[in-house]
Amino acid sequence: MVESSHKAGLWPSLYEPLRSMGHKLADWLAPASEASSNGSAYTISMELPGVAEGDIDIGVDAGVVTVKGEKKTEKEEKGETWYFSERQYGAFSRSFRLPPDADETKVAADLKDGVLTITVPKARPEAASARKVKITKKG
Repeated sequence: MVESSHKAGLWPSLYEPLRSMGHKLADWLAPASEASSNGSAYTISMELPGVAEGDIDIGVDAGVVTVKGEKKTEKEEKGETWYFSERQYGAFSRSFRLPPDADETKVAADLKDGVLTITVPKARPEAASARKVKITKKG
């Protein structure tokens, strides 16, 4: 039989490592993403529930699209004792290398229902100019 004093002493050791877990989530957990393409564009979608549009920064540099942001909370609850929380708050950053035929000058983005969608049109291949090749005679 376990004494009640041992039970009380067990709880702090169980949930103590979980206290700082919320702060560490941003270090190893990035928003769920998917990438696809069709004949005219590449699309990157990211799940960002609870992230305000003003808290998202999208940049394009040297063929890489980088999405940075921060999920914030303004709700404060007092009087509750929390042993763990699976809610995620904090900063995140994801980078995506664009294919060579992506037109990084025309990247567009929209946020709807917690899903950020980034669209990158494919560059149109330059039309090859026809030219006549002269044959040189040797010998």
